[in-house]
Amino acid sequence: MNASIEKRIGQNIKCLRESKGFTQERLAAKLQLHGCDITRSALAKIEVGQRHLYVDELILIKEILNVKYEELLK
Repeated sequence: MNASIEKRIGQNIKCLRESKGFTQERLAAKLQLHGCDITRSALAKIEVGQRHLYVDELILIKEILNVKYEELLK
């Protein structure tokens, strides 16, 4: 995936996460409870575009934050 697109999606995740009152630790924990093997550090790297975001992670983030794909991908 294009690095600038991943960075933009990461920024969207961060903004949406913060708007829902989630810390990185809390979101990572919820992802783990849903079977996603991710750490807070990995989530931080996703948010700044330093780590690839996998489709299964994107799907779970959408569900946990209760947002639309359009909000994540805009």
